Amino acid sequence: MPPAETFKALSDPTRREILNLLKEEPLSAGEISNSFHTTTATISHHLSILKSADLISSKKAGKYVFYELNGSVLEEVVSWLNQFLSRENTPKKE
Repeated sequence: MPPAETFKALSDPTRREILNLLKEEPLSAGEISNSFHTTTATISHHLSILKSADLISSKKAGKYVFYELNGSVLEEVVSWLNQFLSRENTPKKE
């Protein structure tokens, strides 16, 4: 089962939008922040939560930090959720 930390991270709409931005390419914190009408500190907090949940990773390149989507954790979540969909399609015992 995916950890509760993963679901907590996914529960916030801003964090989901950050993941959506990162599905195309790695972005710097500044590039991510430019996509929102909030403070850089707030985005940094969201990035920290996503990183703690292992949904994203970061790499330093010069003076910038680039964030990248960690698809394997999302695949685990989808796999975990799919088990409920397969049970839904299984005939019920009478």
